[in-house]
Amino acid sequence: MTARHTSALEALLVDDGFDGDVYPAEPMARHTMYRIGGPARFYVQVHSVGALKRLIAVCDASAVPWEAIGRGSNLLVADEGYSGVVITLGRDFRTCRYDEDTHCFCVGAGVPLSSVVQEAFRRSLAGFEFAVGTPGTVGGALRMNAGSREEWIGSRVVSVTTLSPETGLVRRDGDKIGWGYRTSSFRPDEVIVECELSVEPADPFFIRGKMEASHARRKKSQPLSLPSCGSVFRNPEGASVGALIEEAGLKGLAVGGAQVSDVHANFIVNTGDATARDVLELINLVKTKVYETYGIELQPEVRFLGFA
Repeated sequence: MTARHTSALEALLVDDGFDGDVYPAEPMARHTMYRIGGPARFYVQVHSVGALKRLIAVCDASAVPWEAIGRGSNLLVADEGYSGVVITLGRDFRTCRYDEDTHCFCVGAGVPLSSVVQEAFRRSLAGFEFAVGTPGTVGGALRMNAGSREEWIGSRVVSVTTLSPETGLVRRDGDKIGWGYRTSSFRPDEVIVECELSVEPADPFFIRGKMEASHARRKKSQPLSLPSCGSVFRNPEGASVGALIEEAGLKGLAVGGAQVSDVHANFIVNTGDATARDVLELINLVKTKVYETYGIELQPEVRFLGFA
């Protein structure tokens, strides 16, 4: 029997029939590429659509905030943590199947994008060479339309299936989704659960060459040896944000343990003991300086969780 003071959320999370793993007061520094972040009230890895649906429904009915994340590659969590539920996708969302008739991968949103890149290469299938080295999950890549102005994951999407409290499970064709530069039209309360991605057969030497070139560019131009969230700001129309920040004299600028990278100015790195407050202060300093210098309002790519 459930104690009277137990909330509906707590009752669900201790239910033996709930298909998920529950971690109370889980430090989010363990789950972000920044290695920064205080505890989430609950960190829950759901293993099935049913578990995800139950959890979201209970959170909404109880007015408990929730957020679905991938591998935390573009996420900054407050030092105080997050008062809600952080949801991550487990077992049933980590499958990747290839359909030879349609030349499509059917991929769970919890699959690392790098796994799709490698599986496509193994089968001599082209289309994802641009994504080599991208650290996030497929779901996260879709939400932010990962890629560059020339190549992006949205152009490879045949369909996406999402789950939300309002509409339940919905499958949409890729051309019915709004894809922009590092943006998409998914609502904040939509959890991406699965997608179909198109590829085409190609010469394996051509694929390898593109992958190696992409990897070499990333290695040369990005600070891969220190924790970061990747690119902090979106490029303004017709400009390179990294160049703007560097020309404003901000390369190397530091607040506490957070620093504008010496390798690429659109990266803010954790030099070892950075706090979320350090990173946020540095982001705001960069935004202010660039606006004062160029009159350009920079738009962050990074997602913020737990900040007032």
